[in-house]
Amino acid sequence: MKDMNIAPTHRLELTGREHLLISGVEDVERFDETGIVMSTSAGVLVVTGENLHIGKLSLDGGELHVDGRIDAVTYEEDSMSRGGFFSRLFG
Repeated sequence: MKDMNIAPTHRLELTGREHLLISGVEDVERFDETGIVMSTSAGVLVVTGENLHIGKLSLDGGELHVDGRIDAVTYEEDSMSRGGFFSRLFG
């Protein structure tokens, strides 16, 4: 029997620069064609690039598929009060 209190495994699988599979996704906070900000079991993750779109999103399974030209995958601090990357990306 599976214990539902265990955090989902967080994994990134990048194929070329065009396809990214992310597991352990808890919530997608913001997205547009140049950036996606999400909460994962390993912290806040920011994906930047061009022509980004979400091909599949399953929060029940904690899985997200991103297609487009991926330029960077970055983990950020949880605090937006310091005016970090979030404010530059979406501010």
